[in-house]
Amino acid sequence: MPYKPWPASEPQLAEMRRFNKKLAWLPRFKIRNRVTPRLIQALLRAGQVFKRSPVAQTRLAGNVPVRILRPLGKPKGVVLDIHGGGWVIGNAQMDDDLNLGMVNACDVAVVSVDYRLAVDTPVAGLMDDCLAAARWLLSAEEFAGLPVVVVGESAGGHLAAATLLALKQSPELLQRVCGALLYYGVYDLSGTPSVRAAGPHTLLLDGPGMVEALRLLTPGLSDEERRQAPLSPLYGDFNGLPPALMWVGTLDPLKDDTLLIAERWPGAEAYLVPEAAHGFIHFPLGVGAAVLEHSRAWILQRIQAVSAVGEP
Repeated sequence: MPYKPWPASEPQLAEMRRFNKKLAWLPRFKIRNRVTPRLIQALLRAGQVFKRSPVAQTRLAGNVPVRILRPLGKPKGVVLDIHGGGWVIGNAQMDDDLNLGMVNACDVAVVSVDYRLAVDTPVAGLMDDCLAAARWLLSAEEFAGLPVVVVGESAGGHLAAATLLALKQSPELLQRVCGALLYYGVYDLSGTPSVRAAGPHTLLLDGPGMVEALRLLTPGLSDEERRQAPLSPLYGDFNGLPPALMWVGTLDPLKDDTLLIAERWPGAEAYLVPEAAHGFIHFPLGVGAAVLEHSRAWILQRIQAVSAVGEP
């Protein structure tokens, strides 16, 4: 079996069901135009002005801004974080809470990519930004010798997988990457079966509009052209890529994306989380906390395994 059911407890499942009833009242995230994402992004940035953030360093990775969080002592490894937001909203600061959790639990530095957004830039441009940031991190003297884990969530999962596939052209850099942690990513931009079958009762995401949203983000391409890797990572060659840990919920329209890519990715470990909607690691739920704890332990295991032998 290419995936495992996550063993949530009955109290955790009951808590998730209660929370899902609240989610059902919320509007679904839609990509129908370029105006609404601009408004959401403006509200996000306005809210961040008043939010107390951890001490972070902003740097340029070539021409791409990155946000760096560091542990108090010498880091044991580095995480390249690629945020979500449907390619059209979000920024590196948005992941501060999750990234600070990794810094504290794993003694790693986290480099989060502030890639351009698809309201002004084709998706291929976002992929270029993430690849440039990865190349910078893997070549930077300050991180020399440290094992690297790539983390991506949702649209960031897509960009993370695409980045790793592109790094196959630079095997001396790719060998520094010891793991990929991917949360409910989008790996087929023509729409997997679960995306195409998503009904009006999907939580958080606008299920019925997802296929059209993917087409809006990739104008001028046929579905066949959308299925080319690395634009659609699902159709790439995963031989030579590092081990991966993947998560997706049973109520996520993107469920098939994770389950299908896990079948093709050697060394992938995928978990299907019962009753979980898209974005569940951000919710104040026991299941989300347990998943994050497992993920951070996995990062530590990957880093320690590399450190023990001296190479990925």
